[in-house]
Amino acid sequence: MAVTRSAAKTAARGTAKAPLREGVTLPMFVWEGTDKRGKKMKGEQQSKNANMLRAELRRQGINPGVVKPKPKPLFGSAGKAVSQKDIAVFSRQIATMMKSGVPIVMALEIIGNGQKNPRMKKLVDELRLDIEGGSSIYEAMSKHPVQFDELYRNLVRAGESSGALETVLATIADYKENIESIKGKIKKALFYPITVIAVAILVCGILMVFVVPVFEEQFASFGADLPAFTALVFGISAVMVKWWWALLIVALGAFAVFMYFYRRSLKLQHFVDRMMLKIPIIGQVLHNSAIARFSRTLAVTFKAGVPLVEAMDSVAGATGNMVYTEAVHQMRDDVSVGFQLNLAMKQVNLFPHMVVQMTAIGEEAGALDTMLFKVAEFYEQEVDNAVDAISSLIEPFVMVIIGGMVGAIVIAMYLPIFKIAMTVMG
Repeated sequence: MAVTRSAAKTAARGTAKAPLREGVTLPMFVWEGTDKRGKKMKGEQQSKNANMLRAELRRQGINPGVVKPKPKPLFGSAGKAVSQKDIAVFSRQIATMMKSGVPIVMALEIIGNGQKNPRMKKLVDELRLDIEGGSSIYEAMSKHPVQFDELYRNLVRAGESSGALETVLATIADYKENIESIKGKIKKALFYPITVIAVAILVCGILMVFVVPVFEEQFASFGADLPAFTALVFGISAVMVKWWWALLIVALGAFAVFMYFYRRSLKLQHFVDRMMLKIPIIGQVLHNSAIARFSRTLAVTFKAGVPLVEAMDSVAGATGNMVYTEAVHQMRDDVSVGFQLNLAMKQVNLFPHMVVQMTAIGEEAGALDTMLFKVAEFYEQEVDNAVDAISSLIEPFVMVIIGGMVGAIVIAMYLPIFKIAMTVMG
C-alpha cells in the first residue's frame, strides 16, 4: 500500500520547514505496521532517518513494526536510461497536476516519489531542487538537454513568459504523446518484416551448417556427379561450416563500422534517409510520418507564441528524417527573408499540394496553428491506416521470402535423388 495522503501532506510540511540543501535528497525507507484497527499496512517514504519516520508514522495513527532502508537491486541499480516515452508520461503528469492547482515543487515531489526508474527519479528530484533554489522551470530543464530538447525547452520558456504555463504543459503532453505514438507505428511497420527475415536467415544458416553436410556425406557415398545447383549449395555450406566464426565477425564488424560512420556523417544519414523514402509502401509511410511530425510540431510551437523563424529551428530536428530536416532549414532561410511559409514549402518540393494549400489558407486567415493541427491529424491517420495495411500485406510477402530460401535448400537436396532415380529407371 502506498503512503497515505496525510503522510504526503505531512512530508510536504516537513520539507517546507527544513528545506534541503541543493543536491541533497533524503534516503528512501520501507516500512510495515498496523493501524488502530490492527490492519496491516506497508509502504515506502523518504525521511532523514528511521527514527524520524517512526515518529511521523505514529502521528498518523500507525504503529510501525519494521522500518528499514529500501534495498538496492543487485542488477540494474542505476536503472534504465530515461526515454522520450518517460518524458511523455512525465509531461502528462506535471500538466495534470498543475492544471489541478498543485504547486510545481509539490507536483515534482509527488512524481519523483512515484518513479520506479532510479534515473528518472533522479532527474525529477534534480528539477525540483533547482526550482526550490530559485531557478525557473526553463532553467532547470536546460541542465538536462538530452531529456528535454530545444523544442521542449522553448515551449516551456514561452509558457512561463506568457503566464500560461499550465496550458502550454498540457499542449506539450499532447504533442509528446502523439509523436511517441507515430514513432511506435513506424517501428511496428519496420520491426516485423526485419525480425521475420532475420529469423529466416538464422534458420537457413542452421540448415546450411548442420543439415546440409549430412546430405553431402550421403551423396558422396553414391559416387555420382551432383547437379550444379546442389554442388553450389554444398560449396556454400562447406564455407559456412569452416568459416562461420569469420563470417559472423565480418557481419558484426560491418554493422559496427556502418553505425560508427552513420552517427558521425550527415551525408551518410541523408543518403540512408533518402533511400528509405524510396522503398515501396514503407517510403510513403515515412513521408506521411515526417509531414505529420512537421505539422504538429510547428503548430504547437506557433500556438505557444514562439516566432515562426525560431520555431522552425526546433521543428527541423523533429521531423525524424534528414531529407525533411534539410528542407525545413531551407524553408526557414526563405521565411527569414520575407517569403510566406506556403511559398517556402513549394520550393522544397516535398509537401503535397493539400498541405501547401492548407498552410496558405491558415496564413491568410490568421489561423496557421489550427490548419497545421488539422494537417497533422490527417497524416497521423494516414500513417495509422498504412501501418495496418502493411501488417496485412507484408505477412504473405515475408512467407514467400522464407519459403523461397528454405525451399531452395530443400530442392538442392532432392535434385540428386531425382537424378539417381531417373538413372535407375533408365
